[in-house]
Amino acid sequence: MKNKKTPKIFLLDVDGVFTDGKFYYTTEGKIMKKFGPEDNDALSLLDGKMQIHAISGDKRGFTITKKRIEEDMGLPLSMVSTFERIDWIKEHFDPKEVIYMADGIYDPLVFRHVAYSIVPSSAFFKTKELADFVTEAKGGEGAVAEAVIHILEKFFGIQFDVNMIDLEKGSGAWKK
Repeated sequence: MKNKKTPKIFLLDVDGVFTDGKFYYTTEGKIMKKFGPEDNDALSLLDGKMQIHAISGDKRGFTITKKRIEEDMGLPLSMVSTFERIDWIKEHFDPKEVIYMADGIYDPLVFRHVAYSIVPSSAFFKTKELADFVTEAKGGEGAVAEAVIHILEKFFGIQFDVNMIDLEKGSGAWKK
């Protein structure tokens, strides 16, 4: 379903993209996830250009994900099973306007329905083969930030330069 429409939605799976994809367990259950520090700031570069939405299929770790993605970062977050993602995307967005970033073994099933697909370098090896773009960074280590710069360059013709950042608005927890 690849097309030449300018994408309007950046849809990101959380685990393995915003995080390193590992689940940290004790006898008490899942206790934490590791998120990278650059991704939130980089996403602010898409303000006014695209809608950003995060999804997760991790029921046991959803409260951790919600704390970081929804409460700390202020992004919309939905619980969506891996096996329902195509239908969910079609119900909420025009798939031809979606850039989808994910890393799992089943995510290529979604790739063929969206405008563009991105994976971190730590994605499942077969998933990387089927993506439109593979970041050099791993999930949880700046992959989202790298994807943002790629999107700015590829779809908006904006060459990233750190001097283009407007510090007047602040970023992340340091909003002005």
